[in-house]
Amino acid sequence: MYAWEIPFAKLVRMARKAEVKIITKSSYVRGAYMAFNLFTTRLALFGTLLTVALMDQPITASKVFVIMSYLNIVSQTMSQMFVRGISEMAELLVAIKRLEGLMLNEEFVSLTSTRNNTEYDAKKHLIDLQNLYVKWNARLSDNALEDINLTVNRGQLVGVIGPVGSGKSSLLQTILGELEMVSGKIAVNGTLSYASQEAWVFAATVRQNITFGSEYDKKKYNDVVKACALEKDFEQFSNGDLTIVGDRGASLSGGQKARINLARAIYREADIYLLDDPLSAVDIHVSKHLYDLCINGYLYNKTRVLVTHQVHHLKDADHILILNNGRIENEGNFKDLSNSDNLYAQLLTSEPEATDEEKQKITDFAKKDRKMSVRSIKSLASAMSELSIPEAILAEQDEDSEEDEREIKMKDMQEESSKGKVKGNLFWKYFSAGGNFFFIIFVFLLFLLAEGAAMAVDYFVSFWVKIEEYKTTTEFPVENSTSTLNSTDYVEAVKASPFGFNAITWEKDLFLYIYGSLIISLFVLVFSRSMLFYKLAMMSSQKLHDSIFYSVINASMRFFDTNPGGRILNRFSKDIGSVDELLPKAIMDASQMILMSLGSIILITIVNPIFLAVVAIIGGISMVIRHVYLKSSKNIKRLEGVMRSPVFTHLNATINGLTTIRAFEAQGILRDEFDKYQDGHTSAWFMFIAASSAFGLCMDMLCFVFITLITFSFLLFSEEIGITGGDVGLAITQAVSLSMMVQWGLRQSAEVANQLMSVERVLEYKQLPAEKQPVKPKEPPKSWPSRGEIKFRDMGMRYDEDGALILKQLNLKIDPNEKVGIVGRTGAGKSSLISALFRLAHVEGSIQIDDIDTKEIVLEQLRSKISIIPQDPVLFSGTLRYNLDPFEEYTDDLLYKAIEEVELKDPANIINRLESRVMDRGANYSVGQRQLICLARAIVRNNKILMLDEATANVDPQTDALIQKTIRKKFATCTVLTVAHRLNTIMDSDKVLVMDSGTMVEFDHPHNLLQNPNSVFCHMVDEAGRGLSEQLRKIAKESFLRHMSLPE
Repeated sequence: MYAWEIPFAKLVRMARKAEVKIITKSSYVRGAYMAFNLFTTRLALFGTLLTVALMDQPITASKVFVIMSYLNIVSQTMSQMFVRGISEMAELLVAIKRLEGLMLNEEFVSLTSTRNNTEYDAKKHLIDLQNLYVKWNARLSDNALEDINLTVNRGQLVGVIGPVGSGKSSLLQTILGELEMVSGKIAVNGTLSYASQEAWVFAATVRQNITFGSEYDKKKYNDVVKACALEKDFEQFSNGDLTIVGDRGASLSGGQKARINLARAIYREADIYLLDDPLSAVDIHVSKHLYDLCINGYLYNKTRVLVTHQVHHLKDADHILILNNGRIENEGNFKDLSNSDNLYAQLLTSEPEATDEEKQKITDFAKKDRKMSVRSIKSLASAMSELSIPEAILAEQDEDSEEDEREIKMKDMQEESSKGKVKGNLFWKYFSAGGNFFFIIFVFLLFLLAEGAAMAVDYFVSFWVKIEEYKTTTEFPVENSTSTLNSTDYVEAVKASPFGFNAITWEKDLFLYIYGSLIISLFVLVFSRSMLFYKLAMMSSQKLHDSIFYSVINASMRFFDTNPGGRILNRFSKDIGSVDELLPKAIMDASQMILMSLGSIILITIVNPIFLAVVAIIGGISMVIRHVYLKSSKNIKRLEGVMRSPVFTHLNATINGLTTIRAFEAQGILRDEFDKYQDGHTSAWFMFIAASSAFGLCMDMLCFVFITLITFSFLLFSEEIGITGGDVGLAITQAVSLSMMVQWGLRQSAEVANQLMSVERVLEYKQLPAEKQPVKPKEPPKSWPSRGEIKFRDMGMRYDEDGALILKQLNLKIDPNEKVGIVGRTGAGKSSLISALFRLAHVEGSIQIDDIDTKEIVLEQLRSKISIIPQDPVLFSGTLRYNLDPFEEYTDDLLYKAIEEVELKDPANIINRLESRVMDRGANYSVGQRQLICLARAIVRNNKILMLDEATANVDPQTDALIQKTIRKKFATCTVLTVAHRLNTIMDSDKVLVMDSGTMVEFDHPHNLLQNPNSVFCHMVDEAGRGLSEQLRKIAKESFLRHMSLPE
């Protein structure tokens, strides 16, 4: 919505660059060791032969090839397995160190000692806080709460009110035992239930979100659903309460999430209910319903601590606390406080008390409907399945036959296999991502040349040994001072030698020079091959990461609704990790081993061409076994990738809802659930390792047969064929090393094919359906939109191309600089209207801004021209400055001015400095403060069109009034669309748009709508209560008279 893809892409690019830099360093080290792998044996042999030659010892086949075999075996152990062992041990130690760091973090120790219902002592207070000082973190210098004294008795309703950031949520967290106690005493006698301020919804059915580990009691469940006003919502859902909600409740509106979150807290049987602002995300009618029929109805005989900004509800609270800056500023009952001179207490008088008749109605409802039952969490046979487990959802049996027939569409929930999604050769796609055709071919040629050089060195040793043996076994005339090269004996001897050219006349020094230069050329080729290969691999890895990152940030919103965060995280962590490190390692191993095997085969067949037939047979059988193995292993690898995603998703959801989980004492359920996912992933991983080991065993057996055939054939037939000792030595040493190399090479080539599944999964994300951009984008003027006029013509919107219309046949015109309030029941389509303006979904018909159709403009440009303060305020880890101005376009003075204008106050000046650190998702700011920062963003951008989506839902009425004043002042010449549940925020609007089920019901000035007693808007105002209703009508009338430019 903010069109901030560029600064965030820059952040990711920098982080990725740092990561790749480290991986490249370790890759180069590995490349060097792989180069030495080819080089060390041959260098050691060169050193040995040099010593032998310089000591004038005879060079014989028996001596040379025994040394060669010995060095090969030592090389296998020392330069391959030992080096690999050291590097892998080092990696293991790093991993253990990281895990140790995590494990040694401070454990959670609850401050409170809760007791069960059955042991409850009537004489004791349920909550008793004495002289309490607490901190969010022991390392912080500031206290979250100071000098808190509070006693709560059984059945009391305690209201907690106060300005933004005054410590209301901190008080509830203290009772839950989540904060660090500095001094004082805390006692909680009884079980707790908790509804968090930010609704926590996980990927499962709505029913599982509400029951959350408790036994499903149909009567009680229906009562809770009724008390939380969810019945109408269930009718809208495709499968009622068995509808699956996406990750973080992606498919639900803010109000629906808030009420499901509240229903979960209410459904749990407890002594004390801690409710953190459950009324802020719902409209005024639902708010009244929740307060009267749920908090004061269903829970009428329970102890309730209610944090709220809708202070007019607290008229019948037993005790009210007014918090400010972490201290209790004032406390008492409604009557005492309303007579005090406290600024905040004055707000309590804004609504007269309910009549006796209303009170009686509420009590009757509660007595009739509440089923008093004391149940503790029962671990069901599949207790852990209370979170998004397909089998358990399908197995869940209902008493109601109608519900039995409902089918749950699990397809959207499950990750599909990547098989067949990516067309073409994966190996080529991987390399071509990093380099052009010529670079890839050049690296490939270096591989061949390096192997050619290694073969040349080996062949030269054999050749030298043959000559030395020929010289010792044949009486060859030695060249000296008396004989000349042209002597007849000498020429005849050269002709008689089996070599056919005068190599036999070469001195030992010449052999050593040739051997040495071959070793040097081998070193240069092997080293440059390793380095260039890893350079290519790192470039491929970087390009693949960049391409899927851009695919994900340009993907349609539907993709994020249907894919949990863990699934996306899996591709960017494990799959990219495999492409970064495991795949290049496997390709390097496989290519080196296969080429060395080919070199050995060529050398063996030069000695004896008959072995080509044996090699062909063994090779053929090996390829068949490899083919059979890959059929299974590739699919197992895909399965392993799919099975990993739920582990990430579950962990993510657990961390997000940790406070709720602890409050519900559901850690065991989630631990079991995590274990189940982990076991699923481990099973797939074990299958993969077992299949790989079985394949290795088959390859070992084949190599054993191969070596046996070669060795015995030499023993039996060497004399008949007339093979020299040098040739036999060469053939046997090559066969032994070949046996190791072939089986390792084929195993590694199979590993390459398996690791390419990660490339397949990465490339699958490269093909994500992108957001629909215009084919021929129109370039609007720089000053666009200069007026801020918005026209909707036959506009419809659906979140999914095949889904139902969410908004239907919308026709309206919003004039320049007009202030429009958008109201309607929760789930009526108010926030969807904003999604349509930002084109976050599939829009039909047309939306015109200043006579330019939004579908003709590039999305990034469109979104950057509209400011939004969203329903769920989002902050990013970084500095406050980065959160306000990621493009670094504005001066500090301008940013500080915006912070002051939104009343982001902090006596200690800790959170309102531009250099202040913002934790992930703004965790160190209260929800209200986050909304103020989002408002500051809008002020800084100063666009012609501003959208406010429940912008002041989580702030107190005083701050709300100040914000409204700021908006009127700062955005006087802008078109402002405000989605609101608090009617007082939109009563002075120029127009009000009333929506229901995605359609426009009414659109006019609020005063005009109130003149019609049958209008929906009029009913909404009347439901606010008599006192507030009169106040709202007065505001509307004053606004209308001002609008008509008539004196009052």
